[in-house]
Amino acid sequence: MATCLLYRQAPARAPRYYRIELAMNLFAEVSVLREWGVAGRNGQSTVNIYGNLRDASVAADKHRNRMIKRGYDRA
Repeated sequence: MATCLLYRQAPARAPRYYRIELAMNLFAEVSVLREWGVAGRNGQSTVNIYGNLRDASVAADKHRNRMIKRGYDRA
């Protein structure tokens, strides 16, 4: 449905990524998938399920804004 990809490049450190994706699941709910880690390595992920698109969008925006404050830039 919608994907936001963020990167952070710090001096003398490997680049990091953070991905947020909104998707409808089979039960008419909206899933917010978040993945993060070091580029080129296995990362971590989590899925949160919401009853409607509005709640999922608010949650995804909250996570995206938090990561931008931590120094991630949009890809």
